[in-house]
Amino acid sequence: MKRICFFLLMLGLLSGCAAPAAQSEPAQAQFFSMDTVMSVRVYDGPKEDAVQAARQAVEELDGLLSRTNPDSQLSALNAHAGDGSPVALDGRVSELLTFAKSISQLLPGDFDITIAPVMDAWGFTTDQRQVPDPQTLAGALALVDSDKLNMDETASTARLEAAGMEVDLGAVAKGYAAGQAAAAIRETGATSALLDLGGNVTALGRKADGSAWQVGVKDPQDTAQTLCILSMEDQTASTSGGYERYFEEDGVVYHHIIDPETGYPADSGLLSVTVVSADHTLADALSTALFVAGEEEALDFWRSRTDFELVLCTSDGRVVVTQGLEEGMRPTGEDRGYTYEIVRR
Repeated sequence: MKRICFFLLMLGLLSGCAAPAAQSEPAQAQFFSMDTVMSVRVYDGPKEDAVQAARQAVEELDGLLSRTNPDSQLSALNAHAGDGSPVALDGRVSELLTFAKSISQLLPGDFDITIAPVMDAWGFTTDQRQVPDPQTLAGALALVDSDKLNMDETASTARLEAAGMEVDLGAVAKGYAAGQAAAAIRETGATSALLDLGGNVTALGRKADGSAWQVGVKDPQDTAQTLCILSMEDQTASTSGGYERYFEEDGVVYHHIIDPETGYPADSGLLSVTVVSADHTLADALSTALFVAGEEEALDFWRSRTDFELVLCTSDGRVVVTQGLEEGMRPTGEDRGYTYEIVRR
């Protein structure tokens, strides 16, 4: 219930201060896909057609990418791990796997989509969560190696080298879906829309009055509040944090963002990472990878590129915002003790 309540709050923040109701009343749909509540709102053009096109794009991908659906292409890939058989893939699945593997190579040790056996050992893919015993964890961790995911982009096939390996695309699927949904909306002729795909908020175009969308970044210590408001246009803001899925055992809290090197929940000194980018899939992948990496490595990586911006919330109460978000950014957590820093290249 907490997730849904915030979901509605986020959309309220996004749609506030719009043009008169007659111009800005959206067509909208709320639905469940990719194991989360999603929402699409379209504000111009053939609105109903655009909403349905976006929803169809997301649901088609869910059918291809779900690890829990035995009929999905991802399940087929996992089922053939170690048997030497290349699995034929839809072009979208092949594209996403190739992209995810490239992020693993860019940020080795921080991101790996073959983390699935470790996630299973912790029970994060079931309702039976537990701290795995060392032997079980070691066995699962030995299967994590995206270098053993072999891609043939020309043939649109993939193969997992070792038996027991499994891919989980949860760290990139919603970002990719946002890109596909945004493209589907634009194909109908609509140009102004908001999508919330399970915490990945995509702002398409501008509001009816011509101004940029205002997007709230949630406070990881109180998700009914925000850390700041960002000004966005044709971008996705993707947030990852340990508060999203977790359990407590023997007085210790364990969250679901696993460090691929240790097999344990990442302990990087960050409470949340928000990545803002025009590349929707990149935003999703980096929010997870840079949460694992920690503040220093995240900022070093940001300085090496020009295609994304960051909001980092640290465990000592700082909100670190990169310079590309400074214009139009409004702090909203000062009354809760947060301090704000703008980082420049």
